[in-house]
Parts: sequence; C-alpha cells; structure tokens
Amino acid sequence: MKIYLELFWIFYKIGAITLGGGYAMVPLIQNEIVEKKKWIEKETFVDMLALAQSSPGALAVNTAVFVGYKTKGFFGALVTAVAGLLPSIIIIWILAALFTNFQNNIYVIKAFKAIRPMVVALIAVSVYTIGRQAKINKITIWIVILVAVLVSYFKFPPIAIIILGAFLGNVFMALKGKGGKK
Repeated sequence: MKIYLELFWIFYKIGAITLGGGYAMVPLIQNEIVEKKKWIEKETFVDMLALAQSSPGALAVNTAVFVGYKTKGFFGALVTAVAGLLPSIIIIWILAALFTNFQNNIYVIKAFKAIRPMVVALIAVSVYTIGRQAKINKITIWIVILVAVLVSYFKFPPIAIIILGAFLGNVFMALKGKGGKK
C-alpha cells in the first residue's frame, strides 16, 4: 500500500507543479522514479518514454501509465494516471471559473508571458537528458533532420512518418538479429 501512496504523491506533485505538458514533466519524473527511488533503470525509462511518445494520448499520461504499470501492474498504472491528471482537472476547473473575470488583466497576461521561457527551458532539459541516454549518433541526427524537413517543408503527415519509422525500425532490428549482432 505504501508504494501506491508514493506513486500517487509523486505524480500528483509533478502534475500540480509542472507547466508545459509532458515534455516539461519528463525530467521531473526521471529524477523521482529513476534517480531517487531507483524503481526503473535509465535505459528502461528511455524505452518507456519512446513508447509513450509513439502511443496515442498525452505524453505525461502515457508515461505515468507506463511507470505505474512497470512498478505495480494494472493498479499502479491506474494510480499514476489518476494522480497525474487530477491536479490538471482541479486547476482547469478553477481557472475556467476565474479566467473570464481576469483574462484581460495586464498582470495575468504578463504572468503567462513570464511562464513561456520556463516551459522552453524544461523542454530543453528533457531533450538534452534523453538525448544523452538515447545513444545518438550521426545517423540518428540525420534521421531527425530528414523528418523535420519532411514535416515542415513538404507537409508529410506525421502519422505516416511514425508508421514508416516503426516499419523500418522492425526491419532494421530483424536484419541486425540475423547478422548475429545484439
């Protein structure tokens, strides 16, 4: 029972204090689950994050579900999903009730503008941290550049790139396995 309470508190706390969505939450989740609690290995966390990114739904919720499931199965996943979503639901209810009264207030506008750089910084830390652990090489950098060009300039549908990437990744791994390398 204690681990369920710990999982709930970790994801509730992260959900309550993090602005900017899933990518901003990743370094906080990693710090709590991988570094402090040591419930999941770094490499496993990176794999779970890749799976969470490629799964439908919000990254933060998917990551919470995968962490919860990895630590305590179905009920762990349920606890982490609820804990991660609950602060957002509460905050949105409160903000929706108050925002119509304050949306044109100069201090509210300035507060939202001040938050933007912090969100960018949290996302940058997440990209840097995951990038260091993801075994990036020249080929993977070129893949990122190619995908960015295809999506940005040629309006290639992201879902097609995801499907193509999954297919080519499976082909690559199958060929790598036949070659005797692991």
